[in-house]
Amino acid sequence: MARPGRRPGTTVTREAILDAARRRFAGTGYEQASIRAIAADAGVTPALVMHFFGSKEALFQAAVAWPFDPAELAAQMLSPGRDGLGVRLARAFLTLWDAPETSRPLLAVLRSAMNDEGFARLLMEFLVTRLFRHVADLIEGPDRELRVELCAGHLLGVAIMRHVLRAEPVASASIDQLVGRVGPVLEGYLQPPAH
Repeated sequence: MARPGRRPGTTVTREAILDAARRRFAGTGYEQASIRAIAADAGVTPALVMHFFGSKEALFQAAVAWPFDPAELAAQMLSPGRDGLGVRLARAFLTLWDAPETSRPLLAVLRSAMNDEGFARLLMEFLVTRLFRHVADLIEGPDRELRVELCAGHLLGVAIMRHVLRAEPVASASIDQLVGRVGPVLEGYLQPPAH
């Protein structure tokens, strides 16, 4: 067995770490995968993994070619507070899907999730723990996690209709049209149930 440490060539080492991370994340999920285990799988030290990626979240983003920082997006959406959150959530999500620099990587991630059950579980776990949990922290009432996951499911459904199936008229609708329809539905999900 090769001794962990620095491999020859930055690109080869980085790719070995990314391959190990993809396998580990898909096999155990985001929360259970450790930098130490990924490093061992790649035949390097945990310090070298941190040298290349800086954090577990950054490693995951690189491993799945995640084209945005979920924590940064959550902060932008949540900073104005609860009022209008559903509309902001819809606009941010749909804009990411339409932007040229993020749409292709997002589509690749979505297609991978649709073809690989482990990757789908990993993607949902990552989205819920890194993006939508911040939304759940901002809303009140029972079933917060359920209501937030309904938002996530609704948005992913629109993305699939628009970018995978290219179903009309959803595929050709403007962002403003979609936000005008989807935003209020998300607002409904985010409201505590009336008793």
